[in-house]
Amino acid sequence: MSTTTISALADNKTTGLPDVLARGTRVTAPDIAVLGLYLVVTMGIALWSMLRHHQSSASSYFLAGRNMHWVLVGGSLFSSNIGSEHFVGLAGSGAATGIAVAGFEWNAIFMIFLLGWLFVPVYLASGVYTVPEYLHKRFNSLRLRVYATLLALLMYVLTKISVDVYAGALFIQQSLDWNLFLSVAVLIIITGFITLTGGLWAVMVMDTMQTVLMVIGALVVAIRSFHVIGGIDSLFEKYPQAITTIGNRSIGQQCGKPPSDALHMIRGPETADFPWPGFGGILIASLWYWCADQVIVQRCLAAESLSHAKGGCVVTMFLKILPMFLMVMPGMISRVLNPDTVGCADPVICQQVCESQSGCSNTAYPQLVLGLMPAGLRGLMLSVMVAALMSSLTSVFNSSSTIFTMDVWRNMGKDASQKELMIVGRVTVIVMVVVSIAWIPFVKGAQGAQLFIYIQNISGHITPSMAAIFLLAILWTRTTEQGAFWGAMFGTAVGIIRLILDFVYPKPTCPTVDTRPAVIKLHFLYFNIILFVSVGIITVVVSLFTEPLSEQSIARLTWWTRHSTVEYLQESAEAGDTDSEAPSPPMELSALNGTGHSKSSTSQDTSEIGNANQPTVAIRTDVNVVKNDGPWYRRLWRAMLGLEESTTSREGKPSNKHVLNETRRDQIMLNIAAATACVTVSILWIYYR
Repeated sequence: MSTTTISALADNKTTGLPDVLARGTRVTAPDIAVLGLYLVVTMGIALWSMLRHHQSSASSYFLAGRNMHWVLVGGSLFSSNIGSEHFVGLAGSGAATGIAVAGFEWNAIFMIFLLGWLFVPVYLASGVYTVPEYLHKRFNSLRLRVYATLLALLMYVLTKISVDVYAGALFIQQSLDWNLFLSVAVLIIITGFITLTGGLWAVMVMDTMQTVLMVIGALVVAIRSFHVIGGIDSLFEKYPQAITTIGNRSIGQQCGKPPSDALHMIRGPETADFPWPGFGGILIASLWYWCADQVIVQRCLAAESLSHAKGGCVVTMFLKILPMFLMVMPGMISRVLNPDTVGCADPVICQQVCESQSGCSNTAYPQLVLGLMPAGLRGLMLSVMVAALMSSLTSVFNSSSTIFTMDVWRNMGKDASQKELMIVGRVTVIVMVVVSIAWIPFVKGAQGAQLFIYIQNISGHITPSMAAIFLLAILWTRTTEQGAFWGAMFGTAVGIIRLILDFVYPKPTCPTVDTRPAVIKLHFLYFNIILFVSVGIITVVVSLFTEPLSEQSIARLTWWTRHSTVEYLQESAEAGDTDSEAPSPPMELSALNGTGHSKSSTSQDTSEIGNANQPTVAIRTDVNVVKNDGPWYRRLWRAMLGLEESTTSREGKPSNKHVLNETRRDQIMLNIAAATACVTVSILWIYYR
């Protein structure tokens, strides 16, 4: 920013405080020390996990041995979801348009309930490693499995890695004044190292630790912010007057005003940024993210039982209430304190402030932290942002390696050894790191004015088709492979075409008149609903005109058949699958005794990957154990590749603890806790309507 601009901003007295950027506040030596301590601790945990918890099997590396406690499941779910883009994006949207963006977070609570109570029981009964593998088993369709894998990887690049990288870079750039691309590249390399060495166990443990750090840090910032502004009532009084006073005054008065309905969650159906009927579209996008995205589902699959998976979901449901008060409202406070920077409206001024002509609302949270936090606490918040970035990226890297290894690589080779799978999984992480670094130059130009809305817009064009397919696959036994495939193809094609048009005809900045075609001006939340319903109709119609699957072929693969004791029977669903590997049968519940454990639970597991009864793919297990001797660097290399000596040389079937049996006490407590979370958020919806 130029000296002249800074001087002009510093002279602004409308809020009683000078703009944060005008102060030139940067982190100090104590802040750097706090950040350094955090990085040392996280690296240490990764190395300890690598050496202490042997990752010599696919189950241990990709699903943490399937013995994770509900606390770790809940912490990892929340941390995987809340990345640096939430701190930057939610605060930025709150600064720009008010509290309605919190609806994305609160609506997610109902989808998390569906995850734990509807989807996870079916996933566990099916005995799958990955979400695409479930589609393969449900429809005996390799093409649906590959499609779901490619779609997930595309979403990770467009809405997870790129956005996280940009958000973290924005905070680091304003905090440390470092070179943007170098600092982010270093962070991604560290993140890749943690995922590479530790596997899912290390990722989930650090996710939980980072959840605690993020909540504490965000609470400190929120408490300090509300103290400075005078509380929520004072915020709601001052926010409508947070209008910039520099640059083109006519533009500022016309375009720089907060929306008249900024303090309401429920807004008009036609002109609002978040029309109330469109919240159905939010539920649709959340349905895919929370119930069919590998990053999220993988955490539940790693739980030691269904009760622990549900317990983790309950923890996340309560934590998702917090973003309104820890991110959205602090973003609004930042605009009140910094109206000329966060609330800039003149494209010329915005370009000088944040190098974006469309607005600088994304700088709301960094400016708030740098302006209000004392030395040391700024370092804590920098650690929080780094934690948010790393927790989200480690989750994406681990899940990417999981679905590529289990859903693509295993179907390319008929004789994949455990050693080969472990190496491929870790090499995939390295490739994702390289792709992430290469993507950095494109992030800056694609972020737009509201980062969080960019994420939702992309998701709303791509994910409704898969949301419809998964919901029908779980709930309607009559759904066929042809119906699911052609419904998915239609939805994806329409969504991508509309998304391309959305980029070709970008929304003009205020006060330019919007002359885009009507189909482009349709709000993306409405488009979500239309696309979801269309895909559902096509899937149902095609399924009704095609031969249904037999009872044996859907045993333990739908909600209605999850307790089935019928023997699983593979059926050929498509011509293209005749030479492909058959999906493995689901978990055989009849092999479990009344306690929910195998009748031979003390015996050594000797069956193959991804299956409780039969092998999914022939996997050699005679080359897994490598003697843990030789120089230290050789032992370290073997540990990184998962070739260290382990007490179990063969990959076992999914843990026999993964059953659908729950104690009556667990059921009652979990149902009450989940209902409490849903009622609480419903009351908040009514209060802030």
